[in-house]
Amino acid sequence: MALSDTEVQKQIQHMMAFIEQEAKEKADEIDAKAEEEFNIEKSRLVQQEKLKILGYYEKKEKQIELQRKIQHSNMLNQSRLTILKERENLIRNIMEETRAKLGLATKDQEKYKTLLQGLITQGLFQLLEKTVIVRCRQVDLKLIKEVIGDAVKDYKSASKKDIIVNVDIKEFLGSEISGGVELVTPSGNIKISNTLESRLESLYRQMLPEIRTALFGANEGRRFTD
Repeated sequence: MALSDTEVQKQIQHMMAFIEQEAKEKADEIDAKAEEEFNIEKSRLVQQEKLKILGYYEKKEKQIELQRKIQHSNMLNQSRLTILKERENLIRNIMEETRAKLGLATKDQEKYKTLLQGLITQGLFQLLEKTVIVRCRQVDLKLIKEVIGDAVKDYKSASKKDIIVNVDIKEFLGSEISGGVELVTPSGNIKISNTLESRLESLYRQMLPEIRTALFGANEGRRFTD
């Protein structure tokens, strides 16, 4: 039985509605899938950028920490150098104060005469020459002449050697010298300085480790002494 125009029209509308519904559902499905893919890609990009940012700041943090350690090390080294410098200045000041008081050693003439005799005898043993010239301060010339004989006698007795010792009466030690003597060979090529200043300097070098320990305590990090 043939369909009427009305029925055909209804069938066509029904088919069009079905096609539209199917197209709408397909479009919704495509939109949902696109939305899902977009969110996944967005999440991936966000995570990627987040990792980049974290990596950047982690690198910066390490650089800052390295700079902090370097600055700390530099400050520590500078502090150590400052302490060492201040310690050396203190020791040097003590040395200078002691040097300034060397003149007191000449006040007691009898003790100073004994000291001069010992310094001359010691110098003779250091030189071990047949002829020696003794040079002193002009103010000490009288004392030197008084002790020179005993000094030579001590040397000859201990060394079993003859020696000629002359006192220089033309050239004297400078005014900056607090006391003591110098011994020279006639040619002037060899000289032994046994002035109070030179003896103090020699003693200072020998006792420097003990002086440091006495002032600042033992250095646990030092394996060898000076």
